[in-house]
Amino acid sequence: MRATSARRATASMEKPEKLALSISNSRAAWRTRDRVCSLAAVTHRVKLGSLVACTAFRSPALLAKMVDTIDEISGGRLILGLGAGWDGPEQQAFDIKSDHRVDRFEEALQIIVPLLRTGRVDFAGTYYQAQDCELRPRGPRPGGPPILIGAKGPRMLRLAATYADLWNAEGPLQGLEQISSQQAVGDAACTAIGRDPATLGRSASVVVKLPMAHGWSHSSAQGKQPGPTSPEEVAEMLRSYARAGLSHAQLWLMPNTLASLEWFKTVLDLLDQGEA
Repeated sequence: MRATSARRATASMEKPEKLALSISNSRAAWRTRDRVCSLAAVTHRVKLGSLVACTAFRSPALLAKMVDTIDEISGGRLILGLGAGWDGPEQQAFDIKSDHRVDRFEEALQIIVPLLRTGRVDFAGTYYQAQDCELRPRGPRPGGPPILIGAKGPRMLRLAATYADLWNAEGPLQGLEQISSQQAVGDAACTAIGRDPATLGRSASVVVKLPMAHGWSHSSAQGKQPGPTSPEEVAEMLRSYARAGLSHAQLWLMPNTLASLEWFKTVLDLLDQGEA
């Protein structure tokens, strides 16, 4: 769910980019970029994105070209989520370089961002090169899709504050106190580089423990207080997160079932109506 204000919500589908969910036990995953492209072709309103795409998986210039193409197919509904990657065994299994992750990520941004924003870049770095590279044709938005960066450490936070439209905080989060504390982290990162904190959108995965979760356990929910018990209470909880500065929420419904999704539809209706 993307909460655009304290009273409005629009839906989005964002997939984590994994080549394998677990190398050790052979759990599998389809390629996120291909799945998002497929969804772009068969949907019309929902926003689409990656949470987040590892820039080490492919050439940064090629990634920018792929992103502009998907944005064109979707009619301008893509949110580009980017990250430096973290799963060493996965990257080793697929022969992906994982050394100097943040250095590589910073160079990738110096190619991806200008290509999507202006259509051109000429860059020669230690890890990546893009000589006199141009995106043609351009996608549906002159400045490209919004860029979301997942960041936790000081260097990554600086890069998010420098390049991102949205910053995705470490999560999942639960409760207004955790949401508010993360906003302070984002504010500090922006202030450190002279950016107005209000210009950086805030994104996080948040836990929503539904009434049918009674007796149901999950590592992210253990030790937490009971959640709201009605659609009205859930809607107000999400509004409070928006008032605290969260502009984009990835919802962890607990339990994550079809029945939960049906129940949650009422919450979305209440958010659209503006009154709970």
